[in-house]
Amino acid sequence: MVRSVVLLTAACLLAGGCASFPDEPAPTSWSAQPQLTPQAGPRPELPGEYRPSPGEQGRGQTPQSVPPPQGCKDFNPAVIGTCLSTVTGVAPIGADAQGGVAAYATERGGRLVKVTKDVDPVVIAQIEVDASTDGGLTGLALSATFPEDQLAYVYVTTATDNRVLRIAPGDSPKPILTGIPKGPSGNRGVLASDRKGSILVATGDAGNPALAADPNSLAGKVLRIDGSGKPAQGNPTAGSAVVSSGLRLPGGLCVSADAQKVWVTDWSANHDAVYRVVPGKLGDAAWTWPDRPGVMGCASYSDVLTVSTAKTPGMQNLPMNAAGAFTGKPEPFMQQDGFGRIGPMEMLNDTASVVGTINKAGGQPVSSDDRVAIIVREGGGGSKD
Repeated sequence: MVRSVVLLTAACLLAGGCASFPDEPAPTSWSAQPQLTPQAGPRPELPGEYRPSPGEQGRGQTPQSVPPPQGCKDFNPAVIGTCLSTVTGVAPIGADAQGGVAAYATERGGRLVKVTKDVDPVVIAQIEVDASTDGGLTGLALSATFPEDQLAYVYVTTATDNRVLRIAPGDSPKPILTGIPKGPSGNRGVLASDRKGSILVATGDAGNPALAADPNSLAGKVLRIDGSGKPAQGNPTAGSAVVSSGLRLPGGLCVSADAQKVWVTDWSANHDAVYRVVPGKLGDAAWTWPDRPGVMGCASYSDVLTVSTAKTPGMQNLPMNAAGAFTGKPEPFMQQDGFGRIGPMEMLNDTASVVGTINKAGGQPVSSDDRVAIIVREGGGGSKD
């Protein structure tokens, strides 16, 4: 039984392989911008953590069985969106009308939707994309001041290139970064907020590893741009959006709450890997998976890096110290009593993340798949199956 996820109907308020261990990388320090602190919105409730009533078992008890879904109706209290296509991006946007979590989600086929529990998804934008390779609509991030400006950013493959679009309420999507090379493979890209006001963009190599090493190409890179698509201030090279190079097919980007640790997952030719993003060439992987489970999204908690996997159900926890060095081997969880195959992740706080499932892309979907759900982990560092 998985003990690291609590799926109970009660809730509390949201508080805010084989591998080597490489030398601990230097903290990321490419940005001179101040931390943005927009006004916080309503604090949504999370399923999973609760205060037991007198006579109840305490936290950590075995969850009661959840009835199987009926059509698009899912009885799991952690599920907030159902009957989606393959989910490629998730981003919490605040509280819904009932005090729960509302989120944006992207589908590979080109939709950006808003999901709230027990409500049909609301289409925010429908984008024409080319999903004939490993591309499509594959990345999502929100502006640092989303409560005020409602701006969302997406990564898409078009007929001619890969690009980043900005989506504003009531307006058509606007391209802000174009010309990212497109190829027969290596088109998937992912986005993340750097928690300092800029957008991080991880791009594939368009099926040409030489492009990933070419400083003049946008392929196979981690980029950092402002809200207009220009190179962000404080980048390693003034006037260049490039932060790091050497990616093949990125699966996820995540940033720690204090913005000091940035991670990117990647599908290399020989293994899956997660890298600590530092200026320059990515260098040695922080961890590798020779069995290639299909590493995707990640969440950088204070004491663990959680990585989702596209080819096997569940996730993997990499125990981690405060400096960002891994202190043990990955601990699989949610492999049996979870949501199947999971793609994107976005951390809510140090105990919970919003995730999207990708069961329709090769897993064993149930009637309510694909879904957006909230994963709450018990205590620090997660737990083993």
